[in-house]
Amino acid sequence: MNRWKRKRRYKDIDPDEIFLDSRNAPKFDRDQLEGRLERPINKFAPKYILFIFVFIALIFSGKLFLLQIKDGLAYTERSENNHLRMEVIFADRGVVYDRNGVELVWNEHNEDGEYSLRKYNTVGGLSHLLGYLSYPKKDDKGFYYETKYTAKDGIEKSFTEKLDGKNGTRIREQNVSGDIVSESTTRMPLAGKDLILSIDSKVQHNLYEFIKDLANRVGFEGGAGVIMDIYTGEVIALTSFPEYSSQVLTDGKDSEKIQGYITRDDNPFLNRATEGLYTPGSIVKPYVAVGALNEHLITPEKKILSTGSITIKNPYNPELSSVFNDWKAHGLVNVKDALAVSSNVYFYEVGGGFENQKGLGITLLEKYIRAFGIGEKTNIIGIDDVDGVVPNPKWKADNFDGEEWRLGDTYHTAIGQYGFQVTPIQMARAVAAVANDGILVTPKLTIDQKTDSKNLSIDVDKNVMRVVRDGMRQGVTSGIAQGLNLSYVKVAAKTGTAELGSRKQYVNSWITGFFPYDNPRYSFAVVMEKGPQSNLTGAVFVMRNLFEWMKLEAPEYLN
Repeated sequence: MNRWKRKRRYKDIDPDEIFLDSRNAPKFDRDQLEGRLERPINKFAPKYILFIFVFIALIFSGKLFLLQIKDGLAYTERSENNHLRMEVIFADRGVVYDRNGVELVWNEHNEDGEYSLRKYNTVGGLSHLLGYLSYPKKDDKGFYYETKYTAKDGIEKSFTEKLDGKNGTRIREQNVSGDIVSESTTRMPLAGKDLILSIDSKVQHNLYEFIKDLANRVGFEGGAGVIMDIYTGEVIALTSFPEYSSQVLTDGKDSEKIQGYITRDDNPFLNRATEGLYTPGSIVKPYVAVGALNEHLITPEKKILSTGSITIKNPYNPELSSVFNDWKAHGLVNVKDALAVSSNVYFYEVGGGFENQKGLGITLLEKYIRAFGIGEKTNIIGIDDVDGVVPNPKWKADNFDGEEWRLGDTYHTAIGQYGFQVTPIQMARAVAAVANDGILVTPKLTIDQKTDSKNLSIDVDKNVMRVVRDGMRQGVTSGIAQGLNLSYVKVAAKTGTAELGSRKQYVNSWITGFFPYDNPRYSFAVVMEKGPQSNLTGAVFVMRNLFEWMKLEAPEYLN
């Protein structure tokens, strides 16, 4: 019986264990393992873990066998013959458009290379504006040591920060034969931003062609032209002849033609519109008139007699005298007449004084000329321009071994001769200020372009500006600019003929002005460079042809 009882013996169960199985009476925090019973680890668990580790070791051992023994030779050859290269993914530059959406510069796929080719609109008259560039370069091992397009001139250079994209990168694995085994892109390229110019390419091209045709026909060495909005400063046309080809220089393949550009005497690399310095001649007379009127040295009605010349006695030797000629005897003329017929005597007297007529003198003369931005950079953004020269006593002393300034120097300066040097863009800007009542605008080459430069206000009575505008209009209706007396648009203009050479055998022919006269909107300046003195056809002819073309093809500019 006792033996049977021993077999039926049971372990006592504590009451708390019974209650814990039913509910959490003591309110243990079970998330913190309170009130939980510990259980022993299953005796098979270590065996399962050991099995997993052994299985993983067998897999790695098998892979190691394949890499080291079975395929070891193949992978050795691949490691020796294959290599990784970090390569550039070239970004496209931005596209350049004119104000009407015409493509001027764009990109084309390069079948022989990894970067796009730059393509230029090849119509005449655009190259100095657009400029050119060179492509990325690589060494004889195929590695690129220049990974960007290098802009050399024009818009391409000035706006390269905007036009340039950001290159991407990729990693390529190549075998010994140069075949690509694998590749992956680590950074995508970002194309440059597009650029919309203020230029009207049709107007620019035709202005260029008229300048080119006249130069080739009568013997001018070159020429340039500018048309500008007098209120916004937007440049509608800016062209220079002769020019290079943007496409030829960018492609870099036609070495004979490129060498020809370099060796030519007529300097096709010079942008005459912004960097060409020319003696202005009589186109400075409107600004001399502004000064004389504003300083009350003359009234609009005051007449001065021109008999064809004035004579000044030498103050040191009364027996000697200097004669300053007019181009003809004009009789009695007021300021409007003097502008219309371009009387030299009138501007000698109001510029330097003569007998009872008081003149501005060189100090005030320079003040008013510079007030219109003449002789200084225009700060046009998008292309390079240069300063000019307005003669004064310091300039003469610096350039002529300390010689003192004389009255005759003032006379010559008052008619735009002597050491005067200006650019066409300066004169287009200056005459715009006459047309818009004295606001000196900053020229710009894009429609959305913002500049740090602010427009300047010239401190001149608006009635003075009106008188000068009337004189320029009279020059077209009855004066020496009658070639622009057109029925379909009213033009106000001032011509200039600057004599060049030791024997004055050459001339620069100028025309500046604005249109339409009743409601001015655009200014213009055209210079024909160094033509024969005997030639009677000059810059007026160029603008006449352009207005005739505008009448048919671009009448929106004439209204």
